[in-house]
Amino acid sequence: MSFQSRPWRERNQKQKVFKHNIFFNIVGKLAKIQRCEWYKRENVVSYLREEEQESFRGKLQRAYSEPEYDIAKRRLFEIRDELNRINRSAAKSLEEGLEETLTMHRLGLVEELGRSFTTTNLIENLNSQLTKYLRRIKRWTNAEMKSRGVAVALVKIEGRKRRVNNYEKLHLLSTAIKSELKQQKVA
Repeated sequence: MSFQSRPWRERNQKQKVFKHNIFFNIVGKLAKIQRCEWYKRENVVSYLREEEQESFRGKLQRAYSEPEYDIAKRRLFEIRDELNRINRSAAKSLEEGLEETLTMHRLGLVEELGRSFTTTNLIENLNSQLTKYLRRIKRWTNAEMKSRGVAVALVKIEGRKRRVNNYEKLHLLSTAIKSELKQQKVA
């Protein structure tokens, strides 16, 4: 029996797509996405010749290190223009999702919280730790069991996790997001 001929699988897939669409229809417009600057930088330089990589890696890092959104964005566009002359694929890679790599800059929090939130290290580390606990479970009986399993794993992991750098300033992130959402509603 093929995957397509199983009506219950088709229904489950449709339900997943439906739930995904509902989530993004409601939250998608409000979500603030911060793409990983490290992955973006490494992706861009991967298109370049080896002798050019170090130079552009430094230029990108200096641009992302700028605390001001407008300056960082201007520098990244200058790098994009320079890359266009050398390698269009690298320039397109930089351009794709560029605005999302500057979310913490746009919110004005790159100096306070950027060290923890401008890369995906935080979530990747947590996912790795969760996998260590959850891979032992061979059969999930229902969604409630999955939720309990994740909750127990998170409690076990919590004691070994370091705090977010400048965690005492996390309230600034909440305030900045709320302020940006209010501006979006007005516009």
